[in-house]
Order: sequence, then C-alpha cells, then structure tokens
Amino acid sequence: MATKTKVLSDLFHDTLMDIYFAEKQILKALPKMARAARSEEGKAGFLKHRDETEGQIERLGQVFEIIGKPLRGKTCEAIQGILAEGEEIMEEYRDSPALDAGLISSAQAVEHYEIARYGTLKSWAAQLGLDEAVPLLDANLQEEIATDQKLTALGEAAANLKASKQAAE
Repeated sequence: MATKTKVLSDLFHDTLMDIYFAEKQILKALPKMARAARSEEGKAGFLKHRDETEGQIERLGQVFEIIGKPLRGKTCEAIQGILAEGEEIMEEYRDSPALDAGLISSAQAVEHYEIARYGTLKSWAAQLGLDEAVPLLDANLQEEIATDQKLTALGEAAANLKASKQAAE
C-alpha cells in the first residue's frame, strides 16, 4: 500500500498545529516572565502580550475551522527550546541588573520565531486559496511584529542601559 504524498495543505496544517502548540506554551510562560521582570514597563508589557496571545489563539481556532480540521497542537521543539533558554536566564540572572535585558532578549527570540511562522502560514494560505485565513494570520503577524518593535524600544530605552551601567560601576 502506497503512502499518500504530502502536499502544501498538509504542511500548512502541520505548521498550524505547531504554532498553536507554541502559542499555548507562550501563554503559560508570559506570566512567569512578568513576575520575573524588574521594571514596571517590562511587567506590563509581558501581561499585555499575554492578552494579545489569547486573541491570537482564538484566531488560530478560526483558521482550523476554515480548513475543517480539529483544533489541536503538535509538539514544537523549537519553542520549547527558546522558552527553556528564557527559564535559564530567569534562574541565572534572578538578582541581576541584566535580568530585564535577558528577558527582553528571550521574548524577542520567541517573537522572531512567531513572525517566521505567521509570515509563512499567511503566504501558504494565500497560495492555497484560503482567503478567509489570510487576514487572521496577518493580524497575528502584525501583532508579533509590533511586539518585537516594542521590545526593542524597551531594551534600548532602559533595560540594556541599566544592565551595562551597573556592570561598569
């Protein structure tokens, strides 16, 4: 019996399950990051992104409906590794002035992963004629890009400076 040749729609579904799993893991990690952050801006930013992530998960649910597949995640080794690095930073830099810079760096690694996934999914959705899915994926993509930009600004405005100043003292 021959196995079915996998096509782009299969890859789209696999990647959708991957990012769904990733978002659920990120949702669990964000409150921990908010508790660990030393600055009020950092705490508030992580909590705001938690709320955005809930909306992104809802949109993903709509995409699963559009393709007629059950809402289900598939273990994403990449996000587990990125989040594990974040946990390591929270442990190793717990009482350090560099903690917030490290948290921002970890959060940006997550954002860049999500940006790559959503950009790809949006492109594939368009190619597959999933016209209703494109704006949902694009909304998630735009939120991830905006969050990445906010993290950069937060790092440059405060966290990186605090970390480097205290190192020099």
